[in-house]
Amino acid sequence: MFITFLQKIDDVIINPLIILAFALATIYFMYGIVKFLNPNTGEKDKLEARSAILWGIVGMAIMFSVYGLIGFVLTTFGVGTETQIDGSNVLNPSSYVQQTKVNP
Repeated sequence: MFITFLQKIDDVIINPLIILAFALATIYFMYGIVKFLNPNTGEKDKLEARSAILWGIVGMAIMFSVYGLIGFVLTTFGVGTETQIDGSNVLNPSSYVQQTKVNP
């Protein structure tokens, strides 16, 4: 019951907030690029545009990291894991990989 509660919180609250923050950081990044590439932009505005580009990238990196960290924590506690790894043949790691042939 607790695991399903955590899964619902992740699906309904956390993931949409991360996606929204990532979208805002991307929009801010694009705003900085457009402002920087505008030929009528002065030197002061170009510095502000560089700052917007930098902080947009930082924001996207943070949101990507948060998304990965939350996924790692939830997987550690068994929330949202539907696939299981067969650990019966630990001594032969290649048994986990499906072999496919590529025709030249």
